[in-house]
Amino acid sequence: MKYKILRTDKAEEQLRKIIFYIADDSGDIDIALRYLDKIETAINRLQEFPESGSVPRYSILKKQGYRVVVVERHLVFYKINETDKLVIIYAIVDGRREYRNFNKKDKKAFSLTWMLFCQVKKGRA
Repeated sequence: MKYKILRTDKAEEQLRKIIFYIADDSGDIDIALRYLDKIETAINRLQEFPESGSVPRYSILKKQGYRVVVVERHLVFYKINETDKLVIIYAIVDGRREYRNFNKKDKKAFSLTWMLFCQVKKGRA
């Protein structure tokens, strides 16, 4: 049975910003759209293979159910809801970026994301 994909508003906003940035930086909307297609393909693959993302080694992140899919330089963070057959996309972030300017509201959520990213980057996920 296929899982349904649900994206948080934050993940949608992050994806828009990524695509707009690529279009602006490259000066070519087609480059941005091709990259969007890569991210969308990776996310849609989760409908059939929701457990295909990496699981972090840190027990706190495992307990919270986070998984991550790497799409070139971006990380897609998600959780699986088995009961409702749902994959919830929480964040799509640039793995190359240094995150120093988060406001207090985002710090707790970010700290978990950053810990997960560091594990993926080191090949420990």
